[in-house]
Amino acid sequence: MSFTVAIMGRPNVGKSTLFNRLAGRRLALVDPRPGMTRDRREAMIEYGDVQAKLFDTAGLEDGDNESIQGRMREQTKRALMEADLILFLIDAREGVTLQDEVFAALARETGRPVQLIANKCEGRAGDDGFYDAYSLGLGEPIALSAEHGEGVGALYERMSVGYEAWQQAQALGADADEDEAGDEEKSLKVAIVGRPNAGKSTLLNRLIGEERVITGPEAGLTRDSIAVDFECEGRAIKLYDTAGLRRKARIKHRSEKISVSDALRAVRFAEVVILLLDAERPLEKQDMTICDLVAEEGRALVIAVNKCDLTKGDHGFIAEVRERIERLLPQIRGVPVIPISAKTGRGIDKLMKAVFEVEETWNRRVSTAKLNNFLREATEQHTPPAVSGRRIRLRYITQPNARPPTFIVFCSRPEDLPTSYSRYLINGIRETFNIWGVPVRLYMRKGENPYDKG
Repeated sequence: MSFTVAIMGRPNVGKSTLFNRLAGRRLALVDPRPGMTRDRREAMIEYGDVQAKLFDTAGLEDGDNESIQGRMREQTKRALMEADLILFLIDAREGVTLQDEVFAALARETGRPVQLIANKCEGRAGDDGFYDAYSLGLGEPIALSAEHGEGVGALYERMSVGYEAWQQAQALGADADEDEAGDEEKSLKVAIVGRPNAGKSTLLNRLIGEERVITGPEAGLTRDSIAVDFECEGRAIKLYDTAGLRRKARIKHRSEKISVSDALRAVRFAEVVILLLDAERPLEKQDMTICDLVAEEGRALVIAVNKCDLTKGDHGFIAEVRERIERLLPQIRGVPVIPISAKTGRGIDKLMKAVFEVEETWNRRVSTAKLNNFLREATEQHTPPAVSGRRIRLRYITQPNARPPTFIVFCSRPEDLPTSYSRYLINGIRETFNIWGVPVRLYMRKGENPYDKG
């Protein structure tokens, strides 16, 4: 599969000239008369370590679907839907026209990443058109002269960023697809963790419908992590009952250390972790430590507040738990908090529903096109800060992996981007794509120019 780049725009903005410039030879017919290109032309191009398939498309014109213009438009649309990156050209000397606005909307509708190019910017004749290009809402344009080669280096840099993101997403996406295909035949791994005597073993017995593990009022009955297979709503589940996680200072015996180590191993091995709280002593410091551990490991989390049958209907602490989690652990904002009684079975159905929902979120993938639409809107609403007088440019975003959702933003100076702006992007991703209750990882990376040897 090749990285595919399509050039689009209204007639006579210089698409074929740019095609020939990038291809390094005169393959497309170039003429001052508009509409010379009717069928899309393609060529393999190389720059640095990048290889790409380049499409030159017909100029987008109005016309009936059965007319030549209509058939040309259909060919162009097909090329755009196959593209991994669209180069959208305008004529900077003429400025933004009504046709440009219509076709910019078409480019956005494809959902593909779009790089805006203001062509014919040689000299100063295109300055007004270059700044006018911002009004199309396609991000920062590149000032270019396809005929004279001015600005091609900057275009190569932007294309390289897109190629690097595409290449990484393809490689990691293929691995993830293989993993997910294999996981369809495997059990969902769920670990129950919490402080001693929170009711973890009682919950396991309730879920599987039999007295599989020993329970009782004594703390610390469970020493090993017990794995039990069962089925819930047609899904195979491997459930792990773990030893209670004490504060480190209270672990004295070697057997306790081994038990805790085994429980931590179960957390790392699990896909979803159920943290069981005691309703009579909800959300103590050790509970917060366990939450933080689960988030650091990148696991999906559901919080179950047990022994709610002993609180005589007072559920004020549920709101308190949610508020404290939101405030102290923003990395897992929106984590579901379910009141249950492992002894009576109250709330168990809601608990398993939350487990399935959070596991789906943990596996969620967002298309690169939607992510880049989000990035464009996010940076328009809240511009990245200027550091030492230089504005940081966010160029491209992709999701190389799920489990948990992981995103990479390519920008000009990742080391200078404030943590507060990264949090702003993470919160925006959560709200836009409904990714709640699981860790979201966001990494900044510099997009390198392959022609910059400095």
